[in-house]
Amino acid sequence: MILCEKTSPVSGLTNIMEINASPEQYALWTETDTLIQDAMPDATVDQREFLISGCTPACWNSMFGEEEVA
Repeated sequence: MILCEKTSPVSGLTNIMEINASPEQYALWTETDTLIQDAMPDATVDQREFLISGCTPACWNSMFGEEEVA
């Protein structure tokens, strides 16, 4: 597990998220052309989005509303 700190482009707040990845996996993604889903296969979609954009699930909800379940 690694801790990552990012600033939300939506709220401007700094957030910290625990990511299901090792430092080596993070380095593989940041230092090579490896796709994030290949470098960190155990990271969730929300964790990967946070690393890429800085957006948390709360940011997405504030922009697009809650996901409707059919």
